[in-house]
Amino acid sequence: MDHSRINALALHIHAGARCHLIGIGGVSMAPLAEVLLGLGLELTGSDISESAVVDSLTAKGIRVAIGHAAENVEGAEFVIRTAAAHDDNVEIVRARELGIPVFERAEAWGCLMRGYKNALCVSGTHGKTTVTSMCTHILMAADRDPTVMIGGTLPLLHSGYRVGKGDAIVLESCEYYNSFLSFFPTEAVILDIEADHLDFFKDLDDIKASFRRFALLTPEDRGVVIANRDDPNVMDVVDGIGRRVVTFGLHDDADITAHNVVRRRDGTDFDLVRGGEKLAAVSLFVPGEHNLKNALAAAAACLTLGVTPGAVAAGLKRFTGAARRFERKGTMGGIPVYDDYAHHPGELHALLDMALALGYERVLVAFQPHTYSRTKALFDDFAAELARPDKTYLAEIYAARETNTEGISSADLAAQVPGAVFCESFEELEDRLRADARPGDLIITVGAGNIYKVGEALVD
Repeated sequence: MDHSRINALALHIHAGARCHLIGIGGVSMAPLAEVLLGLGLELTGSDISESAVVDSLTAKGIRVAIGHAAENVEGAEFVIRTAAAHDDNVEIVRARELGIPVFERAEAWGCLMRGYKNALCVSGTHGKTTVTSMCTHILMAADRDPTVMIGGTLPLLHSGYRVGKGDAIVLESCEYYNSFLSFFPTEAVILDIEADHLDFFKDLDDIKASFRRFALLTPEDRGVVIANRDDPNVMDVVDGIGRRVVTFGLHDDADITAHNVVRRRDGTDFDLVRGGEKLAAVSLFVPGEHNLKNALAAAAACLTLGVTPGAVAAGLKRFTGAARRFERKGTMGGIPVYDDYAHHPGELHALLDMALALGYERVLVAFQPHTYSRTKALFDDFAAELARPDKTYLAEIYAARETNTEGISSADLAAQVPGAVFCESFEELEDRLRADARPGDLIITVGAGNIYKVGEALVD
């Protein structure tokens, strides 16, 4: 990939330089601001609303404007924008009128990444937040003092990021719009590859080609690709890649695997094995086979960074989940209520495999599809997964960045799922769940939008 823009950005990043960040309160913009502040840059920012994150940045001396306005960029030497800020944003328009260069958030992280000896980039269709969080726990247990950027909140950090002084940076690395191709990984983790983001990618082959380009960003001399041995698409991508490949998974010939697996309702016990040799006994306190594989991915990545098996086991033992990843919200009349971010059929499949195996009398799922394009492209797969719970409730599609040019509704999904109930509002959904749920049930609110609010309204 042509990294000329990142090289140009590097010339701007120095003590005293004036930078404006559009969407500074965002999940990966806020840590970026802290790193730049630590390098001595003079920062301003803007965001569409006030938040605890914005308050924290203001307390550190960054002037943050609430709302976007053309005058916010005046005086800046360069601008960094969140992916949600499009070319018609008034600040971007004004910056270009003034000849101020505008860079992407991913380009900025790629530029900063080059200052670390070890850049661990976690990619994949599913599991990125969990594995990045697990790696953070392990590196903290190993006293490596990492810099971290996660696409979700990690209780250990009380946020989705930290700025450390160690030689390692760990980033959740998303393929959407090929943003991860702006990175400079020394270790590229590929968890799994499925058809997703088909509003950007042409098809699965296009997605696989992008992941291969990502893997090839690792240095030829010391780069490592951590690959899921259980996923044929991942193995296709790394075949003959000319880099050191370390595999993980439950397949017999994976480099890092698990033996003597004992599943509990609240997690899994297993022996961490490399090349047939037991490295450590691990107790994991997040349930499901998908989380066992996530733990193996994190272990493989951190072992390759030189972390001891003991620190791997200690870090994984302390991990109890990231926010919105089968997160316990509380109980409703003694009935447990959980929330999960799953918004792709593959994620739903893994979530339901785990939830249906927990031994509850019934599993009630309230699902909010995320984006019209994804719902339409993967409609049959969603319908098949949503037929699996004992009872399925559907909220209307969460639009996110889209308008409904597809003419699709969650009511269309409900019509294809036996017994499913479509609810036009969250209030109706809450009322249905309260009326239908009974002792022995498990309630899960599911989706990447704001469906979690339903679970929070239900709990005592």
